Amino acid sequence: MNVHLGETLDKFVAELIASGLYQSQSEVIREGLRLLKEREDLRKLKLEQLRRDIHLGIDQLSRGEFTTYTSSQDLAQEIKATGRKKLADSTENSKA
Repeated sequence: MNVHLGETLDKFVAELIASGLYQSQSEVIREGLRLLKEREDLRKLKLEQLRRDIHLGIDQLSRGEFTTYTSSQDLAQEIKATGRKKLADSTENSKA
C-alpha cells in the first residue's frame, strides 16, 4: 500500500520517529489507525445507545408515561423539588 500523507503529516511522522516514540513510519501509521478504529468503535456504540434511548422514549410515550408542563418554570420547579428530595433522602440515609 502506498499512501501520500502530504508535507505536514510527513513532517509529523518524522518528528515522532526522531523522538524515539516510534521506530518506523509503519508503526506510526498503525498506531494512528488503531486510534481511529477505537474512536469509530466508540462512535458506533454511542449511536447504538442513542437509538436504544430513542426507542425507549417512543415506547414510554406510546404507553402514556410522560408529563406535560404548561411552562418551563413548572418544569424547573419539578426538577428542583426532585433534586431537593433526593438530597434530603441521601442526607437522612447517611445519618442512619
